[in-house]
Amino acid sequence: MNSNLPQAQSVEEVFALFDRHGEVYYGEDINQNQHAVQCAELARREGASPEMIVATLLHDVGHLLHLDVGLVHDQDVDDDHEATGAKYLAKVFPPQVTRAIAMHVTAKRYRCAVEPGYFDTLSEASVLSLAIQGGPLTGEEIERFERHPASNDALALRDWDDRGKSVELSNEMPRDYFEMALSVAI
Repeated sequence: MNSNLPQAQSVEEVFALFDRHGEVYYGEDINQNQHAVQCAELARREGASPEMIVATLLHDVGHLLHLDVGLVHDQDVDDDHEATGAKYLAKVFPPQVTRAIAMHVTAKRYRCAVEPGYFDTLSEASVLSLAIQGGPLTGEEIERFERHPASNDALALRDWDDRGKSVELSNEMPRDYFEMALSVAI
């Protein structure tokens, strides 16, 4: 992760990233805005807390930040977008938002290690990224993940992330969640 990347100073600054880069496609059939909103909508429909809905909306903000600062994403290199995004958001949102974001890639690796058949449900882009993100967790990594207090939130976010990739879901925009984001901001 590049430690020279900026940290957000306001909710508006975070949402401006979606305004500037949300129409970018990232290996799926939908763009960043569509994916973010679909994930958040799934979380909302399933009764998630406002903090988890916002975390789900913002979980890939690290990708947008990389675009904003001109970092070119190499498909063969792990860009650490989950850690970058969590760090970027840390001055604006509480740990209930940032911890699940920081752990959503590890949650995918965990599920691949412990859930038979989970790997087969991943999209092609998610399978490709899994390999560069370290593949399924190992025994010690599994235990460390299970002990983490945010592991359940990360697994929930991962589920919404995996399902929020349909060309037929919501037409909302990230800005539709702006007031909710303000309500959970620090």
